[in-house]
Amino acid sequence: MSQQNNAAFVWSIADLLRGPYKPHQYGSVILPFTILRRLDCVLEPSKQAVLDEAGKRGDGPGASVFLTKAAGQNFYNTSKFTLKSLLGDAAGIRANLLDYVHGFSENVRDIFDKFEFEKQLQKLDGENLLYLLTQRFAAVDLHPSAISNIEMGLMFEELIRKFAESSNETAGEHFTPREVIRLMVSVLLEPDTEALNEPGVVRSIYDPTAGTGGMLSTADEYLHGQNPQARLVMFGQEINGESYAICKADLVIKGQDINNIVLGDTLTDDGFSGQTFDYCLSNPPFGVDWNKQKPAVLKEHDEQGFNGRFGPGLPRVSDGSLLFLLHLVKKLRPKAKGGGRAGIVLNGSPLFTGAAGSGESEIRRYLLENDLLEAIIALPTDMFYNTGIATYVWIIDNDKRPERRGVVQLIDGTGFSHKMRKSLGSKRKELGTDDIETIVELYGSLNQSDVSKTFKNDDFGYRTITVERPLRLNWALTPERWATALTAKPLSSLAGRVAPRARIETTTDLGAFTKQLKQALMDADLTLTAAQLKSLLSALSERDDTAPVITNAKGAPEPDPELRDTENVPLGEGIHDYFAREVLPHAPDAWIDESKTRIGYEIPFTRHFYKYVPPRPLEEIDADLERLVREISELLREVEA
Repeated sequence: MSQQNNAAFVWSIADLLRGPYKPHQYGSVILPFTILRRLDCVLEPSKQAVLDEAGKRGDGPGASVFLTKAAGQNFYNTSKFTLKSLLGDAAGIRANLLDYVHGFSENVRDIFDKFEFEKQLQKLDGENLLYLLTQRFAAVDLHPSAISNIEMGLMFEELIRKFAESSNETAGEHFTPREVIRLMVSVLLEPDTEALNEPGVVRSIYDPTAGTGGMLSTADEYLHGQNPQARLVMFGQEINGESYAICKADLVIKGQDINNIVLGDTLTDDGFSGQTFDYCLSNPPFGVDWNKQKPAVLKEHDEQGFNGRFGPGLPRVSDGSLLFLLHLVKKLRPKAKGGGRAGIVLNGSPLFTGAAGSGESEIRRYLLENDLLEAIIALPTDMFYNTGIATYVWIIDNDKRPERRGVVQLIDGTGFSHKMRKSLGSKRKELGTDDIETIVELYGSLNQSDVSKTFKNDDFGYRTITVERPLRLNWALTPERWATALTAKPLSSLAGRVAPRARIETTTDLGAFTKQLKQALMDADLTLTAAQLKSLLSALSERDDTAPVITNAKGAPEPDPELRDTENVPLGEGIHDYFAREVLPHAPDAWIDESKTRIGYEIPFTRHFYKYVPPRPLEEIDADLERLVREISELLREVEA
């Protein structure tokens, strides 16, 4: 029986839940019971050996080591019950089932805790469904001799998919489309195809936003498809309790070390601090703020700098996805030990958000100046369950192949998809096998085309220069300017005071005007502080293009803040050459404030693949309008008739 049929058979047991449970709640019962039955079958051969060992060791120190050895697994169960033996006492089914679950070693027991399994048992018992459900699952043969770890893993993934589809409103939080993961894994592993085909090869993979483990499972499935003798050791961290439980259970079912999946917030509490991996994959939440994590992130940024994860910079609080990217960079196996590669799904914002000197720009600068960014692939819109926005896969490599050093490949994959027959939430498109193969081929060939282009790292860099223009002013004391001056905050104490009788005509001589103004204020019996006088002089001034340039004490021209402007100069071009060509012809008196020059990086992806579509000829538009007018007129005549 195929994994789809196995999954359908197990899911059919959910018919028992109809009524007391809504369809989107089925997974909270079916998934933990499936896990329980699989573990029940796995531990069956060593059941008596574990019970004998538990009788000798009790709860003494180090007992778990001997119990694990007796079980022949990295987990065990010390309860006298099995799922089938529980059926011998219908009246005590709930209490005995709880005893059975509590008999698991702690690394398995927390799976059921995160599913809130005890609450589910109470509800099922109250609805008189618990015995019947236990009976149905006890009849399902999930023994490894009947269903291998790989087959069981595929079946469990199918159950997870059904669970995600039945709860469309939250599917995107738990479930990344499998074809997107297959694309990411294919691109991530493509350069290592030869090495990964060696017998007995072992590699590690890590997902800091593991969800239900889809990325890890798909990577494992892909590698085994290429080389059945290969072994992928999987690691992950997840913040959501139920998703963590599903992910951990998936690894248990595949025979992986379940201690490699941890619960917690990756940004504030790195569950694998100091560890690095061959491959990393992640689909962090899009556009989610990190205000809650801000104190811990800032502390690490300030105290550890580049020794920590967030040394290059911090993005704005409204979107923390780039923090996960920096986290992945830190998790790559060092170049000296063979290097590491990462793939991460991001929305469009990290490509360009943030001006030169901002946290986002500094993060892009760090990636490009350290030659860490290998490729970016634009995915079709409407690919994810909870959003239809544009998304991109970033490929990071800290040990690029010679032909990729110093360059970044951009691939426009927006045209490679087909519409689904039935939408799932916001997901209306999917990548077919041929679409994935085409994109992977584009990536592997590195050829230039309409949908694949290669750029030097510094092509994305620029310097933002600040262009200043000289300040030119005139001054006058008139009732109109006086009234405007009193609206300034430093002069609020003068509100209501009429202007001095003396009227000083417009002048560009600040010294003479100041002397006359002081006399006028004295005559009006007005005493001002030095700060108020300075504010009044500013308020009584107006910009005057014909006036002489205002200079400071050193004779240098004062800049006019209102005429200040910025220009972005590509890194490959000289600042002064650009300034002479683009600015001076229009503003001969301008200059560059060198102290404000900043280096920035952005990746204008869509600009590089923009295709001009000419507007329709006017004759065509006129003809269509005339046709519509005729149709409307005919309809109106029919109504009147």
